[in-house]
Amino acid sequence: MKESRERDENMKVFEHSISGVLVILVMIVLGYILAERGWFNEKATKLIAKLVTQIALPCYMVVTILGKFTASDLEKMLPDLRFPIISMVILMAISFAIVKVFRIRKSHAGLFSSMFFNSNTVFVGLPINQALFGNDSIPYVLIYYMANTTIFWTLGTYLIQRDGGLKSKIDFKQALGKIFSPPLLGFLIGVLFVLLKVQLPVFINQDLNYIGSMTIPLSMLFIGISVSHAGLNHLALHKDNILVLLGRFLFAPVLMALLVIPADMPVLMKQVFILQSAMPVMTNAPVVANLYGADSDYAAVMVTETTLMSLVIVPILMLITQSI
Repeated sequence: MKESRERDENMKVFEHSISGVLVILVMIVLGYILAERGWFNEKATKLIAKLVTQIALPCYMVVTILGKFTASDLEKMLPDLRFPIISMVILMAISFAIVKVFRIRKSHAGLFSSMFFNSNTVFVGLPINQALFGNDSIPYVLIYYMANTTIFWTLGTYLIQRDGGLKSKIDFKQALGKIFSPPLLGFLIGVLFVLLKVQLPVFINQDLNYIGSMTIPLSMLFIGISVSHAGLNHLALHKDNILVLLGRFLFAPVLMALLVIPADMPVLMKQVFILQSAMPVMTNAPVVANLYGADSDYAAVMVTETTLMSLVIVPILMLITQSI
């Protein structure tokens, strides 16, 4: 009887995770179909990305923090930033070893490492976590996002620069501008309002809700458009590609699970951190690669492959994390 109940519960969890992924997949497919029919040129695609990152997502951050956090919550949660940071630093070291052992070609080495340890925590991670866990997961998604974006725009960008043959250095001024992007500023403003116990007027709160609600659908349309532009005919499973897939979907979640399962933190935070660690390659990777003369086509293909693969991996991880 007990085993039967457990099977039923596991089945419900799996069905819920499949349902959550299908919600996301429908919007991605819609973006892909519309892009294939010529609705979105490069200018329109950049506009959608700007709307998400500079308008919708910052509003979403502010209203979510105000609605989900208290000052005591912040004091308890912010120290947990150490888990994604530790995880990404270890993954970076593993990627360096893999580059040497498997002789990843020099022109791909930095980009390979950056894609190995950084994940797409906003365009894919945020919608998937919300679909699977609801709004209660959003604060934990944002905690992971803080660590991920900081490391990508410093160490990740530095490594990509090296592939381009340019003199590589960490431009702290540029990095700070990228780190303190509108989404993170929205997060910090929300935190400040919580600490100061600021109550926004009702109409402003509603405006933030309406504008912030564009984040998920626009993000998914953007992913579908990106998949279309990358071209499914360019997908391949070369050695470099397979190793990045292993990094994103095996090494990263296993390592995060080893770090967070013994820790004294909410179960939902553990589940979110594990899922966030196994998200696809960051959509910024091809942009940065193109900027510094690295192989942006390789980066674009990996964004596409890992995004498509995540739709298979997420339900499996969801089922596994339920046993935590």
